[in-house]
Amino acid sequence: MAEIKPPSTPPPATPPSTEPLYAGFTRFELELEFVQSLGNPFYLNHLASQHLLQDPAFVSYLDYLQYFTTQEYVSYLDYPGPTLKALELLQQERFRQDILSPEVAVALANTWAEESKRT
Repeated sequence: MAEIKPPSTPPPATPPSTEPLYAGFTRFELELEFVQSLGNPFYLNHLASQHLLQDPAFVSYLDYLQYFTTQEYVSYLDYPGPTLKALELLQQERFRQDILSPEVAVALANTWAEESKRT
């Protein structure tokens, strides 16, 4: 399998009109949609069950998405708490292994639901 390297710099939040579109969306819009989906523990479980969390290229992409933790980009997140926590946890190999367990996904979903009630 050929190694896929993510872009070295994040896309601009406000894309220039010359940026190519992918199915009608900018790279930033696609990455935003994907990174927000990481706030769903059941989706994380699905990614783990597909062995994506063991793929070095995919793990590298997750690292690249850390740009969403910067002030410039965090404001675009609908649910920054779970999304940012997921990005943090996904940097840990142990978590990438543990999330394969449905019980871990359920516990994480319950924890994040309780935290969202408090805010």
